[in-house]
Amino acid sequence: MIAWVIYDIESDKARTKVAKFCKQAGLYRVQLSVFLGTLSRNDKDALALKIEQEINVDRDKVYIFPMSKEEMQQVVLLGQAFDQKLVTDQVRAMFF
Repeated sequence: MIAWVIYDIESDKARTKVAKFCKQAGLYRVQLSVFLGTLSRNDKDALALKIEQEINVDRDKVYIFPMSKEEMQQVVLLGQAFDQKLVTDQVRAMFF
């Protein structure tokens, strides 16, 4: 499944670790606090557990949105949709 991980985390240390977890899971950064990629259900669950252990659940926010390929193709990109320095060709290919 395709998954978006979007977060707002107060602690620099926790935010850095969550970004590292996302990269290790094979996700690609599309904005500073937004990752996108393909995850199996087990990988999604494992990532959620790692993130939950790192964040402050009373203050931080993390969203993991699964999405089908058909839904992904309906996403609307406006303006400078992706930071070209952060996004790979694989992520761009998901949209086109």
